[in-house]
Amino acid sequence: MLLHINPALFKLLHGYPPWIMPTDGNLGDKNVQMGKPGHREGATMHVKKYLLKCLHRLQKGPGYTYKELLVWYCDNTNTHGPKRIICEGPKKKAVWFLLTLLFTALVCWQWGIFIRTYLSWEVSVSLSVGFKTMDFPAVTICNASPFKYSKVKHLLKDLDELMEAVLERILAPELSHANATRTLNSSIWNHTPLVLIDERNPHHPVVFDLFGDNHNGLTNSSASEKICNAHGCKMAMRLCSLNGTQCTFRNFTSATQAVTEWYSLQATNIFAQVPQQELVEMSYPGEQMILACLFGAEPCNYRNFTSIFYPHYGNCYIFNWGMTEKALPSANPGTEFGLKLILDIGQEDYVPFLASTAGVRLMLHEQRSYPFIRDEGIYAMSGTETSIGVLVDKLQRMGEPYSPCTVNGSEVPVQNFYSDYNTTYSIQACLRSCFQDHMIRSCKCGHYLYPLPRGEKYCNNRDFPDWAHCYSDLQMSVAQRETCIGMCKESCNDTQYKMTISMADWPSEASEDWIFHVLSQERDQSTNITLSRKGIVKLNIYFQEFNYRTIEESAANNLVWLLSNLGGQFGFWMGGSVLCLIEFGEIIIDFVWITIIKLVALAKSLRQRRAQASYSGPPPTVAELVEAHTNFGFQPDTAPRSPNTGPYPSEQALPIPGTPPPNYDSLRLQPLDVIESDSEGDAI
Repeated sequence: MLLHINPALFKLLHGYPPWIMPTDGNLGDKNVQMGKPGHREGATMHVKKYLLKCLHRLQKGPGYTYKELLVWYCDNTNTHGPKRIICEGPKKKAVWFLLTLLFTALVCWQWGIFIRTYLSWEVSVSLSVGFKTMDFPAVTICNASPFKYSKVKHLLKDLDELMEAVLERILAPELSHANATRTLNSSIWNHTPLVLIDERNPHHPVVFDLFGDNHNGLTNSSASEKICNAHGCKMAMRLCSLNGTQCTFRNFTSATQAVTEWYSLQATNIFAQVPQQELVEMSYPGEQMILACLFGAEPCNYRNFTSIFYPHYGNCYIFNWGMTEKALPSANPGTEFGLKLILDIGQEDYVPFLASTAGVRLMLHEQRSYPFIRDEGIYAMSGTETSIGVLVDKLQRMGEPYSPCTVNGSEVPVQNFYSDYNTTYSIQACLRSCFQDHMIRSCKCGHYLYPLPRGEKYCNNRDFPDWAHCYSDLQMSVAQRETCIGMCKESCNDTQYKMTISMADWPSEASEDWIFHVLSQERDQSTNITLSRKGIVKLNIYFQEFNYRTIEESAANNLVWLLSNLGGQFGFWMGGSVLCLIEFGEIIIDFVWITIIKLVALAKSLRQRRAQASYSGPPPTVAELVEAHTNFGFQPDTAPRSPNTGPYPSEQALPIPGTPPPNYDSLRLQPLDVIESDSEGDAI
């Protein structure tokens, strides 16, 4: 016989599973009675039992009231203060309560200080000294003049003539007005002119052009210049935009600075329109600049240098860059094991108004790093032998969150415009890339001194007439600098080369004749001297010693330090430990548990009160509930109502209890070979 149970009844009985109850008393042979359901049904049964048990446990709660729970905690905790609050008399209870509260506040205060100190991510710096054979640094050398004047003279012809006229007007205004017969390229001057500002009356300054009438109604330019020169007027560069409707003045304290900056700005406009390959050919070639080279005991020449074009200095040459071959090690410290160079700077072919400094610009840096020689380089004088002793400092930063540094720049939100050189990340590359990006977005063009992303053009007066005014505003913008500094990060690992520099005249008067004869013969195959003291530079670069310093960051406050201080304060003020904290966490969980149970019970009672308030009639009888459960078409009789109240509202339904009486007719026994299909349930 199989036991048939109505499934609707099971749903009303809290979801209990329909276990098989055989009639022959065999409780263990479930496979025979159930048609071999397997082990999966047994596992499901145990899971349901366990979940039901957990549900009942959650509904029951800890079994304490708030007061009982608090008394139990104070009586059983290992912390000293709460025990005395329970055990002592009324007066001592108050004293121990105040002491416990005071020391708890002290512990929390100390914990806050220690946690805040730990989250400040402070670092401590350690200095260590090591000794080993080191790789020789990369050495970059550049000429102070970016181009040969003989190669760029045709490009600068109009600008040079205008520059000469400006100098004549500054030095001898009367003669310049009398001899103003030559034709000048006024387009260059009108775009960015130099002006004189008479500030004797600060409220009404007088501004007038060097080559034209002033802008405040004065017509006699020569007389104004006489007055201005006599009283020392300021010279400034006028930068205008929007067809001259919006202008700013860049002031200078000296005319030398003014004309130098003005010429450099105009030369930038000219060179920005020339292809880079042509600019490379106009600069100094390596075979003419590098006369002699010796690294340790090995000879070298210009082929051992890598050439790059640096806009401010033209062609620059890098020794031991490490791009295509392994970096060269230094065998020993001392001058005999370093790099020796003799260079010809060709000072006689310098651009007169562009290069006001004569010599060689050089820089020591790591392999595979881009040389920002304008900012980090040093000069070596012509006619001297410059010896440079090198010491190495290695910096190792911890990185986030201790130090705002980056390993390779991948997380820096600035596009690296120097990536075409395949060099490592540096903060200088990031800052200049950031400035160029702001320049492109603000001025619609890029500056000539920085790399240009694909698809953009360099600024020039022809295509971008307002670029000089835009560039000046951006260069003076504090907000732009702070934005770039905030986005760029230092490199986590860096190597710095500390240099000790000494100089002496070279060659000496006694030896210069034969030295210049030999060098002229080697370079020009000439028996005559083609070199001079003013164009020769000798360099000696070497390690002073193989000792190197490592400056390394470490966490000043680590997790062990934090836990030790937290535990020490807790134990000192309250005599507690980690187990006491676990006990306190347990009591907090029980408090929350009891609160949730009370809130759920309150919500249920409010819901029941609302239901009783909406249903004002008498409750249904048991017979009506049973009939309504078994017969879905059953409609209860409505009792007559008084004329004032009327019948029940049509939309209001009678409440159905959660557990109606069992329907005994649904339990029926059948033979094993007969399985009856019932519309309201399945045979189990």
